Amino acid sequence: MTATGGVRRKTILVVEDDEAVRTLLARALGVQYEVVTACDGQEALDILQSSHAPALIITDVMMPKMNGYALSRLLKADRRWNNVPIVFLTARASAKDVVLGISAGARHYISKPFSVRDVLEKVGRILNA
Repeated sequence: MTATGGVRRKTILVVEDDEAVRTLLARALGVQYEVVTACDGQEALDILQSSHAPALIITDVMMPKMNGYALSRLLKADRRWNNVPIVFLTARASAKDVVLGISAGARHYISKPFSVRDVLEKVGRILNA
């Protein structure tokens, strides 16, 4: 519960270097969830260091400074965040990329271009399971 008596919304961290995609996801997810955004894996780690663990992380794979695979491996190795589900949302869609993503700790792997409805459905299934 929040101080105003409302139910606290679950937080999703969106890590995406493409500003248009980041904004689209923040708006779509923001209807139902609290959304925090980062433009790369390093910024995501900085945000996580100074806040509570989010309910879910959606991350791109190819980003400057720190890619999604490296971010996921770091999070899964840290007890503070190892239970946070991770969804990869990326243009890298080969079978090898999907295996790398799942091996790095992803719960789901969504290929770009993506359907916002598909993202919302997967997020809903993860967070309401």
